[in-house]
Amino acid sequence: MKNVLIRRPRVDEQIKLHEFFRIVITDTFLKEGIEDMLDDIEEEIKVKKNALKRDLDSEGEERYFLIALDGQKIIGSIEYGPVSSLINHCTDHALKQLKEVGTVFVHPTYQRQGIGNQLLDRMYSTLKRKGIEEFCLDSGYKHAQKIWKKKFGEPDYLLKDYWGEDFHHMIWRIKVNHL
Repeated sequence: MKNVLIRRPRVDEQIKLHEFFRIVITDTFLKEGIEDMLDDIEEEIKVKKNALKRDLDSEGEERYFLIALDGQKIIGSIEYGPVSSLINHCTDHALKQLKEVGTVFVHPTYQRQGIGNQLLDRMYSTLKRKGIEEFCLDSGYKHAQKIWKKKFGEPDYLLKDYWGEDFHHMIWRIKVNHL
C-alpha cells in the first residue's frame, strides 16, 4: 500500500491508539480461536496502553513507538523497548541486554498490504540510527509466528505448549545489519 505515513505518535492520539489496540487485539484473539479469553484480551490491551504511556511520558526514551496512518486513520503500530519479563524468564535472561521489538499491529482491513513490512523497515532504520545492532522479538500467536518464521527463519527459542497444547511461544534474536 502506498501513501502510508509512518511517524511518532502524538499525545493527542492516545484515545485513537487505545481504540486501535482494542480492535487489533480483539481481532487477533478471534483469529487465534481464543476470543473467549476476555481477561487476557483486556490485559493485553492494558499492557499496550501502558507501553504507549511510557513512550509519551518519556518522549521515546523508555519505549519508542511508530504508527502508520492512512490519512487520519491509524492503521499500524510498532515499538521497541526493554526486553519483557516473559522473554527474560523464558531465556534465563540471555537476551536482557537487547531491545525488544513488539506491538507490530496492523488494522484488520489493512493486513496483507505491506504495512507491517513498512513499519519494520522504518524500525530497522531507527534502530540503526540509534546504534542498536541487535534486537529480539517474540510471539505466542500462531498466525504471527508463521509471518515471523517466513521473515526471520526458525526461532532461537521454541517453548512448546507454553500457552497450552499446540500453543507454543517463539523468540527470535535478530541482527539489524543482516536485514
